[in-house]
Amino acid sequence: MTYEGVLTKMQTEIGNPIQYYLVFENSFLNVNQLIGKETEIVFQGYQCLNCGKQKKIFRQGFCYDCFMSSAAVGDWIMKPELSTAHLDIEDRDLVYEKKVQLQPHVVYLALSSEVKVGVTRKTQVPTRWIDQGAVQAVPIVEVPNRYLAGITEVALKNHFADKTAWQKMLKNEVLPVDLLVERQNTFEWLPEEVKPYFAVDQQVLDLHYPVLHYPKKISSINLDKTPSFSGKVSGIKGQYLLFEDGTVFNVRSNEGYVVRISL
Repeated sequence: MTYEGVLTKMQTEIGNPIQYYLVFENSFLNVNQLIGKETEIVFQGYQCLNCGKQKKIFRQGFCYDCFMSSAAVGDWIMKPELSTAHLDIEDRDLVYEKKVQLQPHVVYLALSSEVKVGVTRKTQVPTRWIDQGAVQAVPIVEVPNRYLAGITEVALKNHFADKTAWQKMLKNEVLPVDLLVERQNTFEWLPEEVKPYFAVDQQVLDLHYPVLHYPKKISSINLDKTPSFSGKVSGIKGQYLLFEDGTVFNVRSNEGYVVRISL
């Protein structure tokens, strides 16, 4: 069976285990069905997720020109504290920025290897946590805009990591941590204008990934350098396909790449 199309990040459905889907223009693949099967991935070209042209991908599925101009990849995406829509100040497209920035955002703690602090739109819970390969996550605050979430994250970066240690995550090397205790400790570090949004009662969400076994050593596929790869899939975690030989493939970092997947 063969599937062809432009890679976008895997869609997910919460469950035990989590279900993963690759959605193409004319078909979709429940990626969980690849587990335990020999699978081939072949690179066929590029297609920018923004303009649709067959141009080399620069970052985040966008060609260089789109990455430098699109409102969807402004600096405030990676650094929420730079958000200015609440002040009526435009970065690239105020209408778009208001739509995204002026909606409820959640600042959270996630456990993928060590405890990490992060920000996501409320509509992306729990998707964001799954994409990071977190085995547990808990909200700290829900705030009305991206700026407040950003300054909260900045304050908490002094106490927690803000990036996922992806190799440890894929090896399932997770520190034993009580997220509710860690969450309670955050209150005193919150900016004063954010403290009213701190809710006392929150539950930790446990996330279960479809993995037969975790790799001890990891080698990552780069489609530009290795345009064709085949191996037996042993699991899925975060946005990664895991293979029996320790090779891993990050679907999200290959957005905009046109591929053929055969099983």
